Amino acid sequence: MGSLWRYWVFVSTALLLAVLPACHSRRADRITIGVVTNCVADFWRICEAGATKAAQDFDVDLQFREPEKAFDASVQMPIIEAWVKQGIHGIAVSVIDPKAQTEDLARIAKKVPLITMDNDAEGSGRLCYIGIDNYEAGKAVGRLVKKALPQGGTIAIFIGSTKSANGKARTQGVLDELAGEKDAVGEEMDHPQRPGLKVRRFGQYYLVDGEAKEDNNPNHAQPLASSVLARLKGLPQLCAVGLYAYNPPAILDAAKSRSMHKEIIIIGFDEDWETLKAIAQGEILATVVQDPFQYGYQSVAALAAYARGDSSKLVKEPIPYRVVTKDGGPDETILTPQGTLTIKNLPVQDFEARLRADIASVKK
Repeated sequence: MGSLWRYWVFVSTALLLAVLPACHSRRADRITIGVVTNCVADFWRICEAGATKAAQDFDVDLQFREPEKAFDASVQMPIIEAWVKQGIHGIAVSVIDPKAQTEDLARIAKKVPLITMDNDAEGSGRLCYIGIDNYEAGKAVGRLVKKALPQGGTIAIFIGSTKSANGKARTQGVLDELAGEKDAVGEEMDHPQRPGLKVRRFGQYYLVDGEAKEDNNPNHAQPLASSVLARLKGLPQLCAVGLYAYNPPAILDAAKSRSMHKEIIIIGFDEDWETLKAIAQGEILATVVQDPFQYGYQSVAALAAYARGDSSKLVKEPIPYRVVTKDGGPDETILTPQGTLTIKNLPVQDFEARLRADIASVKK
């Protein structure tokens, strides 16, 4: 009896040892893709939904990280470095500070397939960039300002980061459109109706403080907007532009807190839920939207395919931006250095329905 028991213990142990390496091998062979953002925001919730959908569709594992400290490359880079040590199969990153990060990203791109999305770093050796043409999207914001204030006026621009590639491009796009020239720098002067208020003139438009106001953190956006609007109260033909997803709702909250929401035009960027709600209610005029769901989906899809030896899913063209207004309107065709561009002007109700359908497509 004892010898029989010892025999079965030996056989069971041998079988267990034979199975364990196979199980470990299967886990090791499983493709894992990492996506890291530049901050925590609802915009990235939508991106995560797209990334999750792609992970399901292409049968890969996903690690999705949002740095708690916004727009801080020193917090973002350790996440990426840790993934490299873990042997991750591909990384998509919204680059916070291209100037500071490009060298390190180029080193990483030699070890792990790297994609930039939302924010680019051209010299990083990345396989591709997934995002809109931020300069052209900024010009679209400028056209909305001109349409809202055809005789000119005072504008304040708010943005999360002026260091990022998208922040610089969007801001310059707005100003070039208002000035009617490329690489516009404006004319420094005092506001003609508010002596002591420093502005830069771009065409018929006066930019408050001569620069985009940088908050560096979603929590700082509303107080910053409130302090700027306090200096503008009483000025006619006033427009506030928010170029990061959380900026338009923050501007609206600030305007309401100062009883200015009926005397200021707000134009936004991105598809924050509060922005869409405010457009439907007539409190925000319009927003120029990206496609964070597709940023997440296409990043994971491209890296999953690349890990399997297929480079056909690497994105070669910018993702189209769109304009969302309360009632929508006809498509707009414009001429860019790259050719003709058609921009869709979507009703907010239809756009929100499509966005919710995208998110609902993710399996629970």
